[in-house]
Order: sequence, then structure tokens, then C-alpha cells
Amino acid sequence: MTTGARRRMGVEERREQLIAVALDLFSHRSPEDVSIDEIAEAAGISRPLVYHYFPGKQQLYEAALRRAAEELSARFVEPHEGPLGARLLRVMERFFDFVDEHGPGFSALMRGGPAIGSTGTSALIDGVRQAAYEQILAHLDVRNAPPRLELVIRSWVSLAETTALLWLDGRRVPRAELERQLVHDFAALAAVSAAYDERMAQVVRRMLADEPPDGMFAELVGRLMELPQPV
Repeated sequence: MTTGARRRMGVEERREQLIAVALDLFSHRSPEDVSIDEIAEAAGISRPLVYHYFPGKQQLYEAALRRAAEELSARFVEPHEGPLGARLLRVMERFFDFVDEHGPGFSALMRGGPAIGSTGTSALIDGVRQAAYEQILAHLDVRNAPPRLELVIRSWVSLAETTALLWLDGRRVPRAELERQLVHDFAALAAVSAAYDERMAQVVRRMLADEPPDGMFAELVGRLMELPQPV
């Protein structure tokens, strides 16, 4: 016969539960609009008990954003197999999966949310960007990036971030088109930089060497060739 008594959670297990509950709520509404009372209710505990595990509202928000940052960084991890263009497309698909699933939370993470301006939140955002940068650098098989390559990758990561934020505001452009466009954006940034720097030209040559005739980068060239001629 069951008594209906709840199993008592350990400290770490309860903290993990509260973080998960907060993240779920942030997936539907901005963190600024989610109260501690709502988090406590969703977790099935009292408001004072939330403060037992987190000193304050800010600490819980930052813990939830830290978890979101870890998950987002993991979306950029991709096996080093196959053409680079196809790899980048898979990365963008996972990136937009995260954006789609955690819209308000993604915006809060990238814009700082209720912790805007805090050192901890800024470090989380910088950590996501650095993880993305290092993953792309590894895919290019470059250990010490020349200045122009660093500029290309960091500019592209920033572009992906901005594109996702703008997409969330009305979703006026089909998501699948943006995913492909961002892969093409990377190729375009690299190609323009290659026109100014021989080390970048070497990187681009290696990128193109493994691309199949029907690959992502070839698709960009095809689209450009199909542009209508001026009358």
C-alpha cells in the first residue's frame, strides 16, 4: 500500500531540478517575467525552500543561463567527417533547434537577461562564442589562426547570433533558408578575406578541395551564376 509521501531529494538533485524547471519556464517566457513563486510552484516546493538552494533570484537565473550556455556550446560540436559545408549546415541546424526550443531563454542568454551587465553573465556569453570559435577553427585544421581567419570566424559567429535573434522576432524568413544562408555567409566571408591574404587563400583552397560538385559551397556559386543579368 502506497502512502503518497514524496521522496526527499538531495541538495544537488534539488538544485538540478530547480535549474531544469527554470530553463523550461524560460523557454516560453523571458526570465524577467518569471517569478520565484512560479518556479517554486512548478517544482512542487515552497518559495522559502527555493532560497534555501539559491541565495537569491539572480543566482538561480545565472545557474539556469549557465546550463543553457553549456547546452548551446555543445550544439557546435560536430564530427570531423565529410565536407566542411555539410558539417557547418548540421551545426546550424542544431543551433537553430536550440534557438527554436529556447527562444526567450536564448534571447536572455545572448542579451544578458535580468543579469545584464553582470560579470558572470558576460563570461557565459563569451564562453559560448569562444567554444563556437574553437570548434570552427578545429574543423579548418588550423592551430594558430592568422588575424584574418580569426576575424572571419568571430564575425561569422556574431552573424549567426544576430540572425537567430532577428529570426525570433517574427520568424519572417524560413528557418531552413537561414541555416543554408549562414553556411554560404561563412564561405563568402572567407573568400573575400582570401582575396587580400595568401594565408587565407590557402585556407579557402583546403575548404574547397574536399567539397563535392553538389556541396554547399558549390550551391552558393550556382545561385550567384543564376542571378538575373541587368537589362
